[in-house]
Amino acid sequence: MYKVIHKYRLFLAIFISIASVILYLFYNALTPKKKLPIFQPNDVNYELVDSTIQHVKRFHKIKSFEFLNQNGEIISEKDYDGFVYVADFFFTTCPSICPIMTDNMLKIQSYIKDKKKVKLLSFSVTPEIDSVQVLKEYSIEKGVDDKYWNLLTGDKSKIYSLARKSFLVVKENGKSTSHDMIHTESFVLVDREKRIRGFYDGTDDKDIQTLKKDIDILIEGYN
Repeated sequence: MYKVIHKYRLFLAIFISIASVILYLFYNALTPKKKLPIFQPNDVNYELVDSTIQHVKRFHKIKSFEFLNQNGEIISEKDYDGFVYVADFFFTTCPSICPIMTDNMLKIQSYIKDKKKVKLLSFSVTPEIDSVQVLKEYSIEKGVDDKYWNLLTGDKSKIYSLARKSFLVVKENGKSTSHDMIHTESFVLVDREKRIRGFYDGTDDKDIQTLKKDIDILIEGYN
């Protein structure tokens, strides 16, 4: 038996290699690839969604916007055309969840640097405090790379509307006339078609790992 195996060892090695490749290809073909959902207002906790769109079940997209970033530049949705991006809402003086969210967004910033067509976007919910100068100082302190990440400030009512009618992540505080916002810890993954593809806890390490994988899934889908 040993002599037979020794005689045909090259053939057996090639056969096993080819069989392994075929099994791997079959496994990949039969294993369903993960597809990210497309979130609609109707899918989200109603407290985070403006009452005018809570019923919407189809075709929801991020609306147009225009604000100033940490460099005093006008940034709009057009600057994100063709990009997958991660968005959140924060404020620079937040003592609780924001520092953790910023640290985790920095991890995402580091992760996307070797990827194409991925950006980050943060909106201040206290724009009356977070001026361009304040955002610039904050971005330098935290290590924000403005090639990938814009911190935005501007009209509070417009940011409030965008948070609840587009990104679906901010609660009312009972004083809606002043547009005061109770922002959540959510990171929002948006695809190139401006559709929401995922919500993630920006303070949770496991969710950050999931977000990284989902970014790759979107990129792979476009490729």
